[in-house]
Amino acid sequence: MILSTAAVAAASHIQFSQLGLHPVALDLGFFQLKWYSLAYIAGILIGWWYLLKLLAQPGAPLARRHADDMVFYATIGIILGGRLGYAIFYQPQLFVEPLKLLQLWEGGMSFHGGVIGVTLAILWMCRKEKLSWLRVHDYVACCVPFGLLFGRLANFVNGELWGHPTTVPWGIVFDRTGETVARHPSQLYEAGLEGLLLFAVLWFMFWKTDARYQPGKLVGTFILGYGLSRWFVEFFREHDAQFDGTIFATPGLHMGQLLTVPMILGGIYLIATAKKRRERVEPIAGSQTIA
Repeated sequence: MILSTAAVAAASHIQFSQLGLHPVALDLGFFQLKWYSLAYIAGILIGWWYLLKLLAQPGAPLARRHADDMVFYATIGIILGGRLGYAIFYQPQLFVEPLKLLQLWEGGMSFHGGVIGVTLAILWMCRKEKLSWLRVHDYVACCVPFGLLFGRLANFVNGELWGHPTTVPWGIVFDRTGETVARHPSQLYEAGLEGLLLFAVLWFMFWKTDARYQPGKLVGTFILGYGLSRWFVEFFREHDAQFDGTIFATPGLHMGQLLTVPMILGGIYLIATAKKRRERVEPIAGSQTIA
C-alpha cells in the first residue's frame, strides 16, 4: 500500500536525476576524483584546523606537535578501521577476495569501524607521548562532526543509502533504486543530526561550559549523540541490501542500530562519571593553569 501510494505521488516529487549531481567531482579521463574522496579529505583537513583552534585555549591536553602526528595516525585509523569494519559488519565475503577489500575507491566504509580505528590510533599515540587519552578523545570528538557532515552529503550526491518509500513533500525519486518511488532522503537527515546538530552541541559545551575540564564528557556526548541520531534515522533508512530476508532487515534491528547500542551505553557512562574525573588541569601547551 505504501509503495503504491508513493509511486503515484512520485511524479510530483523531486527527481534525483534533475539535481545535476554526479559521484565524480573531476574527470580527467586517466584520473577521476570522486566526491566521496573529497568528503574524507575535507573532513580531515577542516577537523585538523578546528582542533588547532581548540588547542589554542588554556588547559589543552596536547601540543601542536602532537596534533600534527595524531592527524596522520587518525587518518590511518579511519581508512583501515572503516574498511575492515565494513567487511566485518556488512560484507564478510570481502575477506575471501582480498583484492576487493583493498579497492577503497569502490566504496564501503563503516563509521563504527572507523571509530575503533581512530580510538586505537589515539591510544597508541597517547601511550607513546604520555598524554591523557580520555582528554585527547574529548578534543578529537569535537572535530568529528565535520567528517560526518561531508560524508553524508557525499552519500546523497552518490544517490546511495536512501530511505524508505514516502509521500512527504520532500521525498526524492532516486535513480539507482530502479523504481519510480519517492523515498526519504535519509542521507540528509543524518547530515543534519550527526553533522550540524552534534557539532552545535559540542561547540556549545566546549566554548560555553567547563565540559573540557571533565575528562570523558565531550567524547561521551559525541558517542551518545551519534548513537541516538543513527538509531533514529535508521527507522527512515532502507536496510542494507545484503541483509534482505534476515533479522537485520527489521526496523529496530538494523545492523547500524545494533552497533549504536554500545555507543549509547558508553556515552551515558562517560557523561555520568565525568565530573568525578575532574582534576587540576596542567596544560601541555601554553602557560595558564586551569583549576
